[in-house]
Amino acid sequence: MLLQICFLFSFLCKILKWNLYYTWYLGVPKSGVVPLQRFNKRFRVGFAKNMAWSLEKCEVSVEDKFGLVRPATEAYSEEAIEALKAGKVIAVPTDTLYGFACDACSLKAVNRIYEIKGRKHTSPLAICVGDVSDIGRFAVMDHLPHSLLDSLLPGPVTVVLRRGESSILEKSLNPGLETIGVRVPDSNFIRVIASGSGSALALTSANLSGQPSSVCIKDFENLWEQCPYVYDGGVLPSGRAGSTVVDLTKLGKYKILRPGSAMEETVAILEKHSLLEETGAS
Repeated sequence: MLLQICFLFSFLCKILKWNLYYTWYLGVPKSGVVPLQRFNKRFRVGFAKNMAWSLEKCEVSVEDKFGLVRPATEAYSEEAIEALKAGKVIAVPTDTLYGFACDACSLKAVNRIYEIKGRKHTSPLAICVGDVSDIGRFAVMDHLPHSLLDSLLPGPVTVVLRRGESSILEKSLNPGLETIGVRVPDSNFIRVIASGSGSALALTSANLSGQPSSVCIKDFENLWEQCPYVYDGGVLPSGRAGSTVVDLTKLGKYKILRPGSAMEETVAILEKHSLLEETGAS
């Protein structure tokens, strides 16, 4: 009888041993059902390993050191607006490239953009406004066909217009030029902060002068420290061609100054509104 009891005890121990083996070594009980707590624990451990591996493979970024980068979302728009009103230069996504933006009516801020880029003051800056209806505060548009600008903008187009006597732009912005390039990007974040600033934004590509343009914030990481905030909108899909620049200063005429990323669409809209291409030297 004692022998039978010992045999049965040994048999039960073997069963228990094999169940423990399947559960803890293979990670799956013999029944094939994983307890929820164990399932979560296993995947949390796996996730932590993957995250650790990723961090090991990446260099420590300026974001980690200084906390400069924020997502380009509505939650951070007020912060960006306050920085602009304080005369700061910030980095923002548009619908084409990443750009440096500041209050176009602040001489100090405009000079700071030139300083950051290492750019000569003879190279003009464009401005960005929140809506097509805002353009008339800064440039002359009453000679254009009805609905032309609404057809072009918001979009990846810079329209060059005459500043006019009524423009409220800072006179020191692009001195000596009677024209101004105007953008209304098809990008919610920059339009919201432009409208909220109560001014126009001076806008230029986020890169050192003469260097390739930026389609993600990593492209200009060496310049992050020059801004209080860098707003991340992910990788921009339009490539590095930038906006299409078109001169609309002459009645009934247009002239493409830079093909950019939307030339065909732009020309089609211009010709639909009966504008003729200007040829020869102006």
